[in-house]
Amino acid sequence: MATKKSLLIELGTEELPPKALDELANAFATGVAEGLKKRGVEADAANARTYCSPRRLAVLIPAVAAEQPPQKSEVLGPYLNIGLDANGAPTPALQGFATKNNIAVEHLQRITDAKGERFVARSEKPGRPTVELIPEVVAEALKALPIPKPMRWGDHDYTFVRPAHWLVMLYGSDIVEGQILGLKSGRQSRGHRFHHPQPVHIADADSWLDSLRAAKVLADPAARRVRVREEVARVAKETGGVPRLSDALCDEIANLTEWPVAIACAFEREFLAVPQEALVMTMETNQKFVPVFDAEGKLTERFIGVANIESKDPAEIRKGYERVIRPRFADAKFFWDEDLKTPLAAQQDALKNVTFQQALGSVWDKSVRVAELARVTANRLGVDAGLATRAAALSKCDLLTRMVGEFPELQGVMGRYYATANGENAEVAQALDEFYAPRFAGDAIAQGKVAQVLAVAERLDTLAGIFAVGMKPSGNKDPFALRRTALGLARTLIEGGLALDLKALLIEALQLLPDMALAAGLPKGKDGKQPALDAGARRDALAAELYEFVLDRLRGYYADQGAAAEAFEAVRALASADLTDFDRRLRAVVEFAKLPQAQALAAANKRIGNILRQAGGEPGNKIDPALLDAGAEADLHRAVEATAIAIAPLAAQGRYVETLQQLAGLREPVDTFFDAVMVMVDDVAKRANRLALLNRLRGMFLDVADISLLPGA
Repeated sequence: MATKKSLLIELGTEELPPKALDELANAFATGVAEGLKKRGVEADAANARTYCSPRRLAVLIPAVAAEQPPQKSEVLGPYLNIGLDANGAPTPALQGFATKNNIAVEHLQRITDAKGERFVARSEKPGRPTVELIPEVVAEALKALPIPKPMRWGDHDYTFVRPAHWLVMLYGSDIVEGQILGLKSGRQSRGHRFHHPQPVHIADADSWLDSLRAAKVLADPAARRVRVREEVARVAKETGGVPRLSDALCDEIANLTEWPVAIACAFEREFLAVPQEALVMTMETNQKFVPVFDAEGKLTERFIGVANIESKDPAEIRKGYERVIRPRFADAKFFWDEDLKTPLAAQQDALKNVTFQQALGSVWDKSVRVAELARVTANRLGVDAGLATRAAALSKCDLLTRMVGEFPELQGVMGRYYATANGENAEVAQALDEFYAPRFAGDAIAQGKVAQVLAVAERLDTLAGIFAVGMKPSGNKDPFALRRTALGLARTLIEGGLALDLKALLIEALQLLPDMALAAGLPKGKDGKQPALDAGARRDALAAELYEFVLDRLRGYYADQGAAAEAFEAVRALASADLTDFDRRLRAVVEFAKLPQAQALAAANKRIGNILRQAGGEPGNKIDPALLDAGAEADLHRAVEATAIAIAPLAAQGRYVETLQQLAGLREPVDTFFDAVMVMVDDVAKRANRLALLNRLRGMFLDVADISLLPGA
């Protein structure tokens, strides 16, 4: 077998978009590996390495075979009744098939399928050398990259995410001849734009990474991330503070630099009067700087910039970074000072001029609906309704401030700062920020009770309104992020311990909507007109749909916590409207499923359900002890009655784990009953009595969940 060699592909470009760089590099490497696999070329794809830097995409695949294996082909031909005439001689159809496949008729083989015997042309030819295949593999991989807006450059028709300037394709130490994007392949790469502007000679594929490192280019993105963190940590020691370098910011800095070097910088302390979130947002989002905090978590006047050069005069780079941050901070301070001149509550009237959705009215209309929902919800939970409605009234006011206009991501955060500055109640101020939580996957829910009430009310109105006007999610499209909104609502109810009737809340949210919103989402008839609105029926239908929509979001939520899908369905079958109760039931079922008796009892419940369905009618729960036969039937009745007494207080208190543990004790009498007793006997009275006994038994389980849906049933 020919010796296998490493394959290196490197495409050099102008600076690539940092946020898309990792995706492009991974897609390129995957495309090259799959292209080789599709052509049957053996390669150690499991150990393929993806590389990238601001000016290059590259992949290094070890142990790539020198050529394809022999290429076998099989072409199906005519059946015998078509290929041979009455005398067994080849027909023109068979001769044409043989000629088309460049094979003599006598060399054709036969196979038999479901329709009978037919001719087949089989051939084998040597595989092509891998170096001949690589250019087309690379071209395919580049064409398949996720590039939404490709660019043209020069006077040709090639397109790519950025203009391409060099191409290295090496198989071992040999150049793979080819031309892609107008570039002829070779072994000349390029180093750091300033530290090593001259070409970099690449002796072979395996030495490429070290050759670039010698030219001040860290082509391995993981190595660059490590260096970024090391550099930031090194400089942070000089500042005496604690840097905040998130993974996302580290990734972006690494994708902006080929040889990252950290620089300690500072700004004027007067800017610290501005809320630190605004300053941090400016540093991280706009400038890709690393903010530095003190030991108590307060922002300091220090920050760290990461340059793409090892400068002989770092002071000049520092001056540049400080110069560029100053006007942005000055703008933030201006916005802050100007916003403080107008109380947050004074922005309410202006919300009437901001449209939320045409049929749903303005943002002011929405805040009025949310305030009413907050009032009702707060009263049910024993939370101060005055604080809840005040928070709802102010919840959207910061949208009209200058600071949020400049930094939309600070919505809520700035509301909290302005409310605090205006002397609003501390719980109200905190709620203006917290009610947006959870903002993203893995984020915690709002912690304060006023904030939780507002979070629930806000999400109820959004879900009800957008569903009513017919703009619910479809497929992958969810422009209003309603799936996230529904999960946030469910999590707030469950994790906040808010024992509320979700179905009732949805109805109340729908009742606050204007009739025009309810009518807007009605489907048009064949005549192109919408039917007359039956508001009550429309609300009922929407509430049922919304309730199922919210429950659907919980499927993934519980799956992430390790709950089996069957356990979820066992509880969902009961349609508990209080999600805190739903949560307790589900966790009880998960624990019950671990018991040794669970599988047998689940099967028994399924059997009972089938028997009751086949019997038809309503069996009821009234049992006549006089009709019970001694032995298994009477034993089961006694066990059921004793267990019913034991679980009554447990079920009433929502102690479902203990309830199911008690019910698990019925396994033995249930198994014995089914082994010894025939339920569907000819004696009508005995049959009805036994059905009633089984119905009572099943009802005890159904008071918690439908365990017949568990695995093994």
